[in-house]
Amino acid sequence: MGRCKWAKLCMAVCLAAEIWIAPGGRMEGQAAANVTATVQGTVMSGTSSELLLLSTKEGDMEIKLDSGTDTSACKVLLPEKKVTVSVSHGSDGYLHAVRISTEAIEPAVTLDFSTSATVTGKVGSQTTSKLIYLDTPQGQMEIKLDDTTNMSGCSVLVVDKNYSIVCVRGSDAYMHAVSISDMLTAVGPSVPGTTSGGGATITGPAPAPTAPANPATGSVTGTVAEDTEEGYLYLSTSGGEMQFAIDSSTDARSGMVLTPGNKLTVSFYHGSDAYLHAVSLVGEKDQPSGAQMNTSDVATVTGTVGRDSSESLLYLNTPQGEMQLKLDAVNSITNCKVLVKGKKVSLTCTRGSDAYMHAIDITGLN
Repeated sequence: MGRCKWAKLCMAVCLAAEIWIAPGGRMEGQAAANVTATVQGTVMSGTSSELLLLSTKEGDMEIKLDSGTDTSACKVLLPEKKVTVSVSHGSDGYLHAVRISTEAIEPAVTLDFSTSATVTGKVGSQTTSKLIYLDTPQGQMEIKLDDTTNMSGCSVLVVDKNYSIVCVRGSDAYMHAVSISDMLTAVGPSVPGTTSGGGATITGPAPAPTAPANPATGSVTGTVAEDTEEGYLYLSTSGGEMQFAIDSSTDARSGMVLTPGNKLTVSFYHGSDAYLHAVSLVGEKDQPSGAQMNTSDVATVTGTVGRDSSESLLYLNTPQGEMQLKLDAVNSITNCKVLVKGKKVSLTCTRGSDAYMHAIDITGLN
């Protein structure tokens, strides 16, 4: 059975390919003008602007992309993208793409074109046919691809190549690509990671963004993701991972512990810088224990926030070992807005009648 199955696979591939050598011994790399076969499949990782790697029912294929390849009906060649390819045979032993097309996808969200931003960077390896991960020197952006995205400014969209992307915010809270251009033909900023929009120019995510207070226009619930830092919250939701800027005006009194896995509800608004900004953070917290505090015996300890910390219990890693401190009696938190894993802090604490140590004042250390 194994030999039979292998023979069928070979026959199928040969029928699709029918690789031949051109008469006269010419070793041209370009495809012949006539289409000899049409294949359907899924774009594989490793595809470049010169070579399409296609997974089909008959097996994996390598198809060359030439300057004459018609990509007007499909410029997105990212992993998992389903495409139909008309091929011809080249005298170099390769199949060559004559035309690439795909089925149209209707936009699922409403786009806000009143404010747009232009970002430049390299398409990351996690990118799929639906979501671009754009790597910039300042961080990574997630930008959705729509069927309406204007791709006239680029040849094809592939991983590990630099592009300039004009994007707007969608009703799903994601940035959506309005148009994409090759860096050589892009109009606007040419420095990777530079973002322009809303009358201002910024360079990637700032370490600690600030913005005037704004009313919330939406809210979402999810869990804190690994990449969260003091200036930016990454939230895993049922619709994917979202990024929020944490400003000086963000109200984090009810959700100051941003360690991985903690459940959080975020109220937010759309900033003119094309980012979502957190208005307030609300985490899950246990009811106060009602324990009495021994205020006559207060200690000061220094350490780093442990990843198991929650809104109710802080795990503090110190040179002497790990401490557990309840957070139901905190009077003040200074020099930091939120507590993230690895954050160095100094805090005063006291023993409660429940035998736990309770944090009273927390100060962030640089």
